[in-house]
Amino acid sequence: EVQLVESGGGLVQAGGSLTLSCAASGFTDEDYAIGWFRQAPGKEREAVSCISLTDGTTYYPDSVKGRFTISTDNAKNTVSLQMNGLKPEDTAVYYCASVIIPRGLTDWVPQTDYDYWGQGTQVTVSS
Repeated sequence: EVQLVESGGGLVQAGGSLTLSCAASGFTDEDYAIGWFRQAPGKEREAVSCISLTDGTTYYPDSVKGRFTISTDNAKNTVSLQMNGLKPEDTAVYYCASVIIPRGLTDWVPQTDYDYWGQGTQVTVSS
């Protein structure tokens, strides 16, 4: 069974940076993608990035494009989310999740397709 553990959240001032990590284990010999999502109080959960662990293909929504960077280490055990230029509206609980992508990552994968989720890590950006 896949297990995902997020870390790296915290309190930062607007304009600052944080790097979140998602430690993954339990993968089989399938092609996987890892997505980062966030949920602010009273709001729906939204995707902020995703990456194919097979070929490194990435996607970002316009809200974070140019500020957030998703990456994975060579062993594909850790997926990081580098967040720069943080804004108060980035305040949320951030989650990573995994999904099998048998045909590769060619577009955003719906949240409902993700199979395993981490417990989340809180990011708070003060103004």
